[in-house]
Amino acid sequence: MIMTKINKKLNKIRDQVHPQCIACSLTNTNGLHLKFDVADDKSVKADFKYNKVFEGYPGILHGGIISSILDSAMCNCMFACGNRHPVATCRKATVSARITQSSHSLYLLEAEIVQNGEVKVTTKGKFYDQPDLVDIVNEP
Repeated sequence: MIMTKINKKLNKIRDQVHPQCIACSLTNTNGLHLKFDVADDKSVKADFKYNKVFEGYPGILHGGIISSILDSAMCNCMFACGNRHPVATCRKATVSARITQSSHSLYLLEAEIVQNGEVKVTTKGKFYDQPDLVDIVNEP
């Protein structure tokens, strides 16, 4: 019963705060339609399956879509816990990224967005070198 109330509250927040969200709005016709449910520990979860329109490489979900899915999950988790630190529109912000470690073909990166002197978002990612792509780009 408590989780039902929290899920209803989360749905209400989503509908009121960002009704046309590209990631989790169920009414945005061009959106990802992620429907998050809150678990007992206040984590959130949504199942998804997308077709080729969201591809980056053939048969592979685009990294920007993956990032949007992860961002939406974290945002909905923050809503469920009553917290949020958004990056405002119509105001200058700076994004930066750096490689923090590399080993053979694995690269660890960190990125952040700063706005008004405050770090609003940080993330870490793992990327694998794809020499085949470099070969394609460097072909005459």
